Amino acid sequence: MGVMIDGRYQVEEPAPRTDAAGRYQRARSTLRHWITTGGGPGPTGDGGFVAESGRYHLFVSWSCPWAHRALLARVVLGLEDAITVSFAEPRRDEQGWIYSKSGEFSDPLLGIRALHQVYSRGAAAYTGRVTVPVLWDKKTETIVNNESADIVRMLCQAFAAPGGPDLYPAAHRDEIDGWNERIYANVNNGVYRAGFARTQEAYDEAVAQVFENLEAIDAHLAARDWLAGETFTEADLRLFPTLARFDVAYHYAFKCNLKRLTDFPNLWPYARRIYHMPGIAGTVRFDICKRGYFSKSELRNPLGIVPAGPVVDWPPV
Repeated sequence: MGVMIDGRYQVEEPAPRTDAAGRYQRARSTLRHWITTGGGPGPTGDGGFVAESGRYHLFVSWSCPWAHRALLARVVLGLEDAITVSFAEPRRDEQGWIYSKSGEFSDPLLGIRALHQVYSRGAAAYTGRVTVPVLWDKKTETIVNNESADIVRMLCQAFAAPGGPDLYPAAHRDEIDGWNERIYANVNNGVYRAGFARTQEAYDEAVAQVFENLEAIDAHLAARDWLAGETFTEADLRLFPTLARFDVAYHYAFKCNLKRLTDFPNLWPYARRIYHMPGIAGTVRFDICKRGYFSKSELRNPLGIVPAGPVVDWPPV
């Protein structure tokens, strides 16, 4: 998968970014405009993006955990009719995320065959990785945002319905922010730091932090249903994509194998409780996730062989 340089796609993919000690360094998202109720500027970027039903579109992939965040927010907030979606094919090639001519993995909006065409069309001078999710404005044919955390937050705040779910309640914002920071650094990105480590020391450090934090979260959930407050919040939403991929992908492909999700007495029923919330199971494709993480990779899986297991069974709690 290549990169964009000054709005032009380059097929050559750079090696994963690492520091001098072999630790994986994730690139930051840079397209960060916001949708607001009145169209004014948000915390970053330009204004002009008003919350209007039918105006915006998401480009996502079933296998990507960051895209999964956006899909979860769309479902939990009841925005399926307000925001349309295109799903990339389960595989990537030299063109990066790609789309079929027709069917489930086609793009009904722009008819593009590769995601980099969205970037070149909606961010003419963009330099960086071609990632999902992408939030697209149909009216101005512009990329609004490609940072999943921003997309979740703006959907919650700009499209919130009176009396509807509040993923970022004022009374628990400090607690949610604390969980978000911890979960991102040590769990969401932690599994990637383990999987993309280029030295034994970097891997040992990353995998230890992943399981230290999973154990702490498991203990926290021993006496409560949710991470912050008494309802499902943004903190739970941001943890779930990693849990959904843990046993089918990270345990094996990223060598995060000290325990499986099913071995945690509180995290396992917690994950299943989220999975069986209305609409959530429809955002999870275990088969595609496994195929994606075991796709051919010189560093992780040079032969591209996808394992038969594990058998996936997430029964109700």
